[in-house]
Amino acid sequence: MVRIQTAPRSRNSEDQADGREMLARTRALVAPALREAVAGLRPEMERVVGYHLGTHDRHGAPANGDGGKAFRPALALLACQAVHGDPSRALPAAVAVELAHNASLIHDDIIDGDRTRRGRPAVWSTFGIPTAILAGDALFFMAVQVLAESPSLAGQGVAILTTAVQRLIEGEHTDLLLESRTGAVLADAQETAAAKTAALIAASCALGAIAGGANADQVERLHGFGRHLGAAFQLMDDLQGIWGDPAVTGKPSSDLASGKKSLPVAFALAGDGRPSAELAALYESDRALCPDELARVADLVEAAGGRAWAAGEAERHIRQAQSLLENAACDPDAAAHLAALGSLITTMGRHN
Repeated sequence: MVRIQTAPRSRNSEDQADGREMLARTRALVAPALREAVAGLRPEMERVVGYHLGTHDRHGAPANGDGGKAFRPALALLACQAVHGDPSRALPAAVAVELAHNASLIHDDIIDGDRTRRGRPAVWSTFGIPTAILAGDALFFMAVQVLAESPSLAGQGVAILTTAVQRLIEGEHTDLLLESRTGAVLADAQETAAAKTAALIAASCALGAIAGGANADQVERLHGFGRHLGAAFQLMDDLQGIWGDPAVTGKPSSDLASGKKSLPVAFALAGDGRPSAELAALYESDRALCPDELARVADLVEAAGGRAWAAGEAERHIRQAQSLLENAACDPDAAAHLAALGSLITTMGRHN
């Protein structure tokens, strides 16, 4: 029976080692295909996109920078293998989801005002906001083009990816609205997480399954596996955004400093006790909070149950993902690798 663990256990350490090995293999396989796709851009845009992907420095010279963890491409390749397909057939899916994900990161950094990404200046802070917007747009359309040129993914695959990207955009907009919204926001925060994070992870699994020749039931179950895995990932990411070490997350400051109503915060704000009331008062303040006040906010989120709730919800989504994977009639070995990668995704730091 396939198991995805989220608590420290001896088996979980083996799963994480397996997951890290798969990510390394995925990066080695996908990197040349990404370079080839990006090489189709005009030189100036190729330089900007290459800088974001870590393949070029800001001047266009070749570089070996951090190009991200490659979670989504790895899920696509493993989902293909899980339905007894040749993982090489899922390479266009792996490239497409990585392009779409990186497009969203470029735009996210502009919206959030984050000046760094993967330990170096973000695209917008290096090349300017207009150029960064266009670079993100170029990557979104390139992702669609990659699928459109793949015989097995040109129809249903394009529809799945474009639906996921539309969901991502809707989630980003809802996230913006949450910043100024008061009162109960938990339902909106959960919808935002499902749209911004889970939709593309679910699409990665579904696209890999389609490339592998899966039947409709398998595609649906692996899509659901990815959706629940993505929900757990976002919950863990939000926990890292409050209590994580910036040296590990790659972010210079806590989500709390920007007034972000992440899932633990949204749950805490929905409470009716003293911690929730004090937390709401701090969040409604028009001034920037000092470090001591931000520490107090984190304490209040925990006192109002936000931290424990988020961890429990992550576990619940993992169990649901596990159930769907176990009933997808997958190749046992490939399914075990997919579960191991899921274990790694839900225990690593912030997404990039």
